[in-house]
Amino acid sequence: MSRTRYRVVPNGGTWQLRREQTPLSNYTYKSDAVEAGRQIAKANQPSQLIIHKADGTIETEYTYGGDPFPPGG
Repeated sequence: MSRTRYRVVPNGGTWQLRREQTPLSNYTYKSDAVEAGRQIAKANQPSQLIIHKADGTIETEYTYGGDPFPPGG
């Protein structure tokens, strides 16, 4: 089963929460976007929350529901 990826990304002076590439909502503060992302990612497992920095690079990632690491085998 594939994971749904949610992202918190900079958006012209604000922060946007996206599901894959689809915008879900906009926030003035990054902390608010991250909290909303955590709630939606936890509610829709298996999922991943990817948080970006203001320059667009990835800051951190959170995985919810059955992390396959280390892989079996």
